[in-house]
Amino acid sequence: MVVIMRSLVLVGVLGFLGLLSLGHGVDGSTETGAAAGAALRRRLHDVKASLAAGKAPSFSKVSAASATSRLYSVMDYGADPTGNADSTEAIMKAIADAFRSPSNRTLTAGIADLGGAEVHLDGGTYLVSSPITLPADGGGNFMIHGGSLRASDDFPTDRYVIELWAPSSSSSYVYEYVTLRGLMVDSNFRGGGIAVVDSLRTTIDDCYVVHFASDGIWVRGGHETFIRSSFLGQHMTAGNDPGEKNFSGTGISLSGNDNAVTDVVIFSAAVGILVSGQANILTGVHCYNKASGWGGTGIYLKSPGLTQTRIVNSYLDYTGIVSEDPVQLHVSGSFFLGDANIVFKSVKGVINGVDVVDNMFSGRGNGVDIVSLDESGAKFKDIDQVIVERNVVKGMTLRSTAAKASVEGNASVWTVDFSPVLLFPDRIGHVQYTLCADAAFPNHALRNTSGNKVVVESDVPVMASVHVAVDQSMS
Repeated sequence: MVVIMRSLVLVGVLGFLGLLSLGHGVDGSTETGAAAGAALRRRLHDVKASLAAGKAPSFSKVSAASATSRLYSVMDYGADPTGNADSTEAIMKAIADAFRSPSNRTLTAGIADLGGAEVHLDGGTYLVSSPITLPADGGGNFMIHGGSLRASDDFPTDRYVIELWAPSSSSSYVYEYVTLRGLMVDSNFRGGGIAVVDSLRTTIDDCYVVHFASDGIWVRGGHETFIRSSFLGQHMTAGNDPGEKNFSGTGISLSGNDNAVTDVVIFSAAVGILVSGQANILTGVHCYNKASGWGGTGIYLKSPGLTQTRIVNSYLDYTGIVSEDPVQLHVSGSFFLGDANIVFKSVKGVINGVDVVDNMFSGRGNGVDIVSLDESGAKFKDIDQVIVERNVVKGMTLRSTAAKASVEGNASVWTVDFSPVLLFPDRIGHVQYTLCADAAFPNHALRNTSGNKVVVESDVPVMASVHVAVDQSMS
């Protein structure tokens, strides 16, 4: 009986919705175009919710003109989901309607609260000839999702397909809590993918950004942009691409503070992630964008003197990390494959507060150092609190800032050479040693540490073992 009743209710609902599809409300009011479509979807959502709860939906005192749905379908505004016609204007109209704030509530710094308004792409592919932008007066608590955007052949080459950017605004923040989710953004080799400028708490989630000529995602200024569960590549490839040496552009450029990149793959670009801001964290990143042998870099930290970046649980696949004058840098729990390594590049000779610990390195037996110094521009002179240790290595050369070794023999001078393993040349800040003699009790002392060689000497020859531990980490 319950099933029969629900079936009858459903038939009635479908009939009712059929009338609404003609644009008529039950009170006799009329609505057309986008407003009609949005109201219809809102009612259908409410009807489904009522049926799921085992209740008959109520249609009393319902007016189509008074519907308050904040869901905006771009197709209701004339957008072409086949990607044949230019849909820029239609999408912009949908966004403009979504930015009509439903109340006088505000977010940070007077940014209008849009109440969770959504612009839905309805699973279509839309051709755009100019950037999809948000109104310059700002807003927040808003989402664009569920479809694909493709730049036209005449799209401006210096712009981005989606731009959260209001150049004329004098406010510190213009947009807040804007979410871009479930989007494929195809720049058609004309410009960039997504630009986030002076925006607060932006989320880019489950997106696929391809065919960019400049940056896949560019973040400048603002605060707390989260990029997660996304894929970025200039060219469609799964590795071993014959054109890899010609890859260009940057997957993600972070020119701001306090951002997070999580569970992201960059599969083709000259630089996977470029960081020029502070206090950013990269977690679960997989870079195989362009091999180091072809001049590619997985993660480039271009913030000399104040890096403040954490790279954890990531995968550098035939492409490594470069950091200029690193100050406060943490790299841990990551896997480096195919001779991928970490390069500290001296600009003004500063390296301070760096720890590279608990990583795995796997190479091809070419003698590549797991961590190396690029002092072509200047020598590192200001060195303090640098810890490189507890890394496991196969097919590469281990480098560390701490090491232990032993020698034995019948002698009065024992030399332990740490230069093959220590990171910094001619720099041992701390030494501990133990001399274990078989029978005698000789006087002995540490004589020298130059060239990263520890020399221990006794007053008489003796059969002994000498165990030495050294550390470069502190000044």
